[in-house]
Amino acid sequence: MILPKVRDPRFVTIRRGGTLTDSDHHLLALWAASCAEHVLHLFESVQPQDPRPREAIEGARAWVRGEVTMMQARAAGGHAMGAARDLRGPARHAAYAAGQAGAVAHVAAHELGAAAYAIKAARAVATEEEEAAGRLECQWQRDQLPVSIRELVLDDQRLRNDICWSVFG
Repeated sequence: MILPKVRDPRFVTIRRGGTLTDSDHHLLALWAASCAEHVLHLFESVQPQDPRPREAIEGARAWVRGEVTMMQARAAGGHAMGAARDLRGPARHAAYAAGQAGAVAHVAAHELGAAAYAIKAARAVATEEEEAAGRLECQWQRDQLPVSIRELVLDDQRLRNDICWSVFG
């Protein structure tokens, strides 16, 4: 479970009664896509013929560009999660990261799921120093954060760290 029981209004768009602007929603989707893409090779090395996780990442970006609907991006995210179901380890986590990235178009708070699963993938591939690998991935992700959403995401990591397997330190 990566979503809180009570939705944070900072991750609900203004038109739905929250405070999230469309531009920041788009930045969250792009950041989530980058987090997922950073570990996508861990899935593709195991399942090179399965395009679903890559399509979910591209779907998130296409949604930002206005080329697909929210429903199409969300569906692509669901298909990526389906690609994860029969797998274990890094490949599974990488596919889930892509699925979460695709779902950001629907629920902005999935941004943290993409990051958390990417960190889990990085940890799972590390044969030693699992924690160090997770910290490096987390720092790489933080380095990718656009300034306008940086504090929002860092606060979200702090608030939801416990339900995200404590991967954000």
